[in-house]
Amino acid sequence: MKKIIALLLIGIAISACSDSKINNRNPYIPNYSFSVEINMNLPLYSDLQYTGNGKLITLNGAGANGIIVFNAGAGSFRAYDASCPNQYASSCSRLVVEGINAVCPCDDVMYSLFTGLADADVEYPMKPYRVQVTGNIIRVYN
Repeated sequence: MKKIIALLLIGIAISACSDSKINNRNPYIPNYSFSVEINMNLPLYSDLQYTGNGKLITLNGAGANGIIVFNAGAGSFRAYDASCPNQYASSCSRLVVEGINAVCPCDDVMYSLFTGLADADVEYPMKPYRVQVTGNIIRVYN
């Protein structure tokens, strides 16, 4: 019985230390706590109802430089900070959505909105945020 309890406690300790697969430790992008709701029924956000569409959203307080929300298909959405992940904040460090990619105007590095990964050898991928979808409401939060 003691062995079972010990194994159970070890399992709990290991699972408590597991990685959430979201690494927000990019030194170029500060961590701001936020929560925004995006209503896809509104004309401004209706494009997000279709697979492969991404939208730059600059709601007050959302991300360090805005957020990019992307419909990855099958009801799956991705959200990333709109700041170039490998650049200090500057006048050119807001990503630009180009189809299924986001491009950093500072260095022309292209990032996949499906994965957040770059097409070049850079240190950091796009900074992801958590997404919760309820009907036509997308909640993005940190």
